[in-house]
Amino acid sequence: MRPILAATAAAARAAALELEQGGVVVVPTDTVYGLAARLDRPEALASVFALKGRPPGLALPVLVGVARQVPDVAATWPPIAVRLTARFWPGPLTVVVAARSGIGERVGGDGGTVGVRLPRHDFVRDLCRLAGPLAVTSANLHGQPPCTTAAEAAAAFDVPVFDGGRCDGQPSTVVDCTRTPPRCVREGAVAWSALQAVFA
Repeated sequence: MRPILAATAAAARAAALELEQGGVVVVPTDTVYGLAARLDRPEALASVFALKGRPPGLALPVLVGVARQVPDVAATWPPIAVRLTARFWPGPLTVVVAARSGIGERVGGDGGTVGVRLPRHDFVRDLCRLAGPLAVTSANLHGQPPCTTAAEAAAAFDVPVFDGGRCDGQPSTVVDCTRTPPRCVREGAVAWSALQAVFA
């Protein structure tokens, strides 16, 4: 098992270098630990699917470090997405919108949409600011519970792991904003009723 690295500012730079070189890393988020890869490294994205055993039909979500990175991955940002993210970002809300050309094909799924989230965790946000928006999916074998500690992730995956403490374990809520009214794809840390109160 590889050494576990503390999730510091210096470690974020090391993680960014690993990602630039086409590697995959495990990072802490405000929900669970996640397998991360750069969007412009096809081999790394393929490795994430392979390591997790994730079906290619299930798209990889994308994390951003700041809201201004959203246009790097999203073709449109409808008014309802503006309202929801103004209320719940940074935090455990993933917004599905039309993907920018080329992005959908890289992250899998239907190829036309992308799920975007601005997490409430300094380390992964710093990393996204350094490396650009990242494809990040929960660090676990597909169908198994997600890792909530660095030790669990290090035992499961032979990639660099950055320890940011225990994550709370609740996945993000996923809302499809490509339709009106928006549709709940997965209810997680943000209650669907709280989202409905925004667009009702």
